[in-house]
Amino acid sequence: MSYKASLVKLAIKWTPKFLVLWVANIILKGIAELTYFAFDIDTRKAYVAINLTGESETIEVWLEDFYIISDETSFQFVVQQARSNRLWLNNLLAHVTGKTWKIPEIPQYSAQLKLVAELLEAKG
Repeated sequence: MSYKASLVKLAIKWTPKFLVLWVANIILKGIAELTYFAFDIDTRKAYVAINLTGESETIEVWLEDFYIISDETSFQFVVQQARSNRLWLNNLLAHVTGKTWKIPEIPQYSAQLKLVAELLEAKG
């Protein structure tokens, strides 16, 4: 892993949860409130709890074993396992898990995409 990727990984680990929640809730104001967030870059697990505006129940989503596959010309994102506490969302997640999803190429963000791909490269 490059020096830059190692620094970003460390920054991700050290970022306080309250800061992630605060920034996310500024962005989501009027749409939803992120009530809990957990992200482990080493084990490739993420959990979010979110309340949509006007809804009374919290939506929970768990993602596991996600990674980016890269080659010389393209990047693809994969989520191996995903589930939710909502049936409709589980049905939607069933259509995207276990498949490779091509990440669109945006030339002005190619350096950032390469860094993210390095951080989330497939283990094995």
